[in-house]
Amino acid sequence: MSRLDDFTGRLDFGLDDFQRRACEALEEGHGVLVCAPTGAGKTIVGEFAVHLALATGSKCFYTTPIKALSNQKYADLAAVHGSASVGLLTGDNSINPDAPVVVMTTEVVRNMIYANSPALYGLSHVVMDEVHFLADRFRGAVWEEVILHLDPSVRVVSLSATVSNAEEFGDWIQTVRGDTTVIVDEHRPVPLSQHMLVGSRMFDLFDPQSTAARRAGDGSRERPDVNPELKRHIRHRILMADDRGDRSHRGGRRGGGPRGHRRGGGRPPSRPELVGRLDREGLLPAIGFIFSRVGCDAALAQCLRSGLHLLTPDESTIVDEVVARHLEELSPADEEVLGVDEWRAGLRRGFAAHHAGLLPTFRHAVEELFVRGLVKMVFATETLALGINMPARTVVLERLVKFNGEAHVDLTPGEFTQLTGRAGRRGIDIEGHAVVVWTPETIPEQVAGLAGARTFPLRSSFAPEYNMAVNLLGRLGIDGSRELLNRSFAQFQADRSVVGQSRKVDDARRRLRKLDIELTGAAQNRGMEPGVVLDDTVLDDTGADDVDPYAGFLGYIQLREDIRRRERDLKFERRAAEAASTVADLAALKRGHVIGLHGGRHRGLAVVLEPAAQSADPKPLVLAQDAWCGRVGTRDFVNPPQVLGNMRVPKHADRRTGRGRRDLASALRSTGIEMPRGRSKKRSAAADDRELQRLRSALRAHPAHQINGGDELFRLAERRNRVVREIVSAERVIADRTSTLGVQFDRIVAVLDELGYVEVVVDESGAEQVSVTAAGELLSRIYSESDLLVTECIRAGVWDDLAPNELAAVVAAMVFEARRESFAGADTMPGNARLRQSLAQTVEIWRDVTATEARHRVDATREPDTGFSVAVSLWSSGRSLTEALAAAGERGQLLSPGDFVRWNRQVVDLLEQIRLGVGPQAPLADSARAAVAGIRRGVVAAELG
Repeated sequence: MSRLDDFTGRLDFGLDDFQRRACEALEEGHGVLVCAPTGAGKTIVGEFAVHLALATGSKCFYTTPIKALSNQKYADLAAVHGSASVGLLTGDNSINPDAPVVVMTTEVVRNMIYANSPALYGLSHVVMDEVHFLADRFRGAVWEEVILHLDPSVRVVSLSATVSNAEEFGDWIQTVRGDTTVIVDEHRPVPLSQHMLVGSRMFDLFDPQSTAARRAGDGSRERPDVNPELKRHIRHRILMADDRGDRSHRGGRRGGGPRGHRRGGGRPPSRPELVGRLDREGLLPAIGFIFSRVGCDAALAQCLRSGLHLLTPDESTIVDEVVARHLEELSPADEEVLGVDEWRAGLRRGFAAHHAGLLPTFRHAVEELFVRGLVKMVFATETLALGINMPARTVVLERLVKFNGEAHVDLTPGEFTQLTGRAGRRGIDIEGHAVVVWTPETIPEQVAGLAGARTFPLRSSFAPEYNMAVNLLGRLGIDGSRELLNRSFAQFQADRSVVGQSRKVDDARRRLRKLDIELTGAAQNRGMEPGVVLDDTVLDDTGADDVDPYAGFLGYIQLREDIRRRERDLKFERRAAEAASTVADLAALKRGHVIGLHGGRHRGLAVVLEPAAQSADPKPLVLAQDAWCGRVGTRDFVNPPQVLGNMRVPKHADRRTGRGRRDLASALRSTGIEMPRGRSKKRSAAADDRELQRLRSALRAHPAHQINGGDELFRLAERRNRVVREIVSAERVIADRTSTLGVQFDRIVAVLDELGYVEVVVDESGAEQVSVTAAGELLSRIYSESDLLVTECIRAGVWDDLAPNELAAVVAAMVFEARRESFAGADTMPGNARLRQSLAQTVEIWRDVTATEARHRVDATREPDTGFSVAVSLWSSGRSLTEALAAAGERGQLLSPGDFVRWNRQVVDLLEQIRLGVGPQAPLADSARAAVAGIRRGVVAAELG
């Protein structure tokens, strides 16, 4: 019996074709890359790798991107193979680490590789679950580091969501890992139906006839049409809402109609109405994705205030038992401050919230109850879509816009696919359902575009950092480090993108040779020496009568090109300055300012009703004198907007109804403000530009200036110059793309050299030899975003005399990053003089580090943020959870219990790195050990284990 037959014999279901092909490849000794949709069952391939390792007496690492997924996978594998055979390593949690199968976060295996850990001996397989995480801009490089560094004998099992460039990714893995089988499967085992909920009515998103035709196998791969009934209903709803608004205005009510109705179609259903509708349709359990923690909590609160009950009394009793088990580690005082009663009340009725702000214990309870069918509706942020096993019958999206930390952006097709991929439970549901809640901003065609796209392309985020650099140099030397960078997926993609540019260069060079032959022939026809015409020297007028006008002819043509380019640059600079002025002036507009509109469909006066919400791309809301109302931006202005006057705008001005807009427009026209006649002429920048004047003088003085401009030589020479520009541009693109990683690496090495982490020596042959110093060895053991700053502070000894709780406070400033712009600097940090002095010294070192980085053109290290320092200092010194959370709140962070535990985890992680890095004899190691012990208690201990 084959090992695959033995494995499948223990399953209560058969393997799909893609699963069987991947497992067969593994048994034959190949590595595999499996790309398949969410919920398709990719992890069965990883579980077979575990089975193979145990059957052959070797070891398997199962890596995941997040600790929650590691914990879940550990529980799954331990249930199958026994706790003696399975271990867990997540940085802050260690269970049976010497087991033949160890589940871990990807960073742990990366750190093992750099430390040359004995745990790597006997390793035969590494499963990289959710390997598409290598596109993550913060942590993605870790996946590439592991793939590149693992011993060639290790079989890598890469499991990825469906990506549009799976073949390219597979080609790279085959290049760097050797024998790898690439398996791409786009079939969903449970079909997904797309819907839109408009008010209280549910519609299929796509035309049922075209969808049925496609499923019947008519051979068409075109996207089906949007349901015409859906579009008709939305148009009718918008018209009815506008009509209600006009009637209510005539009846004396202002503000857009009856309370609760929005412009253009009315309000969406409340959360209790939504859940009730899903329940009646038989679409529960469901996940409602809401892209904010506050929104998730608000949705839960709405359901709690309603009379909604989704569980029977017997089911509620089971919920009580599960909740009690998860709360065993919490004291009554902790339960009160954490709001356990309200949280439990929602669970007993069948609904819950799930996001990173919740205490992990709460999230684990929600996950268990959801899997057991005892949570029917969960309101969650998108983190739930990252591999956690919580499949549902239905996924609901209330909006197609999310905040990415910097701005509100539209969901990408990949994000839409990842979220809706949770719908449809294999072996339970015949089909899954994705429901988008309609609002006036939601366009059915936009939803159809998201639903019909083939997800997202995988782009590498790999870039050298300080810790990576010293580890690479210590293991591979300077040449080996550069060679490894050249084998990264980032470089692989850059090289592939260069192929097209290289073809352009080759083609342009062929055309250049042909033009030179034509120019030579044209010169010979005039009885001239070809070399005279092809000379690109720029000649000055010598004043001699016998100077050949064709001498330096290509140089003359180049002067003409230089003049044209300078004129274009000056024009661009003027437009850029005007655009910047337009942005500033639009951002400065206030309510009641009257401006002039000169372009687009609307001309004439306009009054500002709402100032711009942001300064980066300001778009104030205006009403024009023709009663049009909308937002205007930089594209609507050729010149910066000019405030022509002011108009009093009523506090509750009605801009939502046609009647209200017409009244405002009439008031605008009656102000007497007039549009300016004509526009002031601006002196051209070219008139005062010295470089342009110099070029024009050189052109007039050149001997070739006397030649007739229609000469065939001019035409050929200008064509030649265009081809030369093509070559220069393409070669610049090639140089930029092929040298980016190498340039970054060299700059980082220069910083490390200046600060004494490496020594760079050039030998007699001119070759560089780089060695890692003792300081570099310390840096190689600090895995933090602020790794260089942490190591510099340790070297300077500015943390040596701190008490354990004070050290925890300073270390917290290295890891903490506020979710909002509420930075807390060291100068505002309360506490004793010793702590304040240490923080001030830390900031001084940070300034020195960033100055060094600026000299070498390296991105600056993030400034320390003390926003969590008071809270961790209080907590690690034994104060209550209530006091610690209140301290964080007083500093403007409004820290949630989940964030409190998460930041404590990160402080513990860095403290442990410091303890191990400085060695057991250093006083700082004792302080770090005591600080960790102070943090590991209560709710934090319950999560750290």
